[in-house]
Amino acid sequence: MPASDKIDETRLWQRHVDMAKLGGLPKGGVNRQALSDEDIAARKLLGQWAEARGYDVSCDAIGNMYVRRAGTENDAAPVMTGSHMDSQPTGGKYDGMYGVLAGFEALEALDDAGIRTRRPVEVVAWTNEEGSRFQPGAMGSAVWGGHYELSKMLAVEDRAGVKLGDAL
Repeated sequence: MPASDKIDETRLWQRHVDMAKLGGLPKGGVNRQALSDEDIAARKLLGQWAEARGYDVSCDAIGNMYVRRAGTENDAAPVMTGSHMDSQPTGGKYDGMYGVLAGFEALEALDDAGIRTRRPVEVVAWTNEEGSRFQPGAMGSAVWGGHYELSKMLAVEDRAGVKLGDAL
């Protein structure tokens, strides 16, 4: 059975609904700034779902969150997908989050179809991609890719003087 037959639209939709409550705004958007209480709650919720499925959850030094579904050759480089969970101050509730949740649904569909992959499959939630609290944006992915220096990004301050490293 192909994994696509095991995509559960109801489950995926409910996960969007659950995430949209974290930082939800009266007119339907979200305010889930990077490393805010709302963003941390979203990360914890994703981690709970992942652990319930037996996936490994980890974070790197910039706070990028990885959900890993093991492969038969678990030391092989993973296949990765994902996006971000942070938002603009009045962001759309699907922006970024859809990429994370769609990737997570793909992991579950692989499991539900009984498919074993040779390589691990990882979903990543990049830290501070929107850049509305800490600037510049695309921070997590750029540190991961070697385009920004970790120590410089950890020292970046938001408007209130909170360093990203301290918020982590």
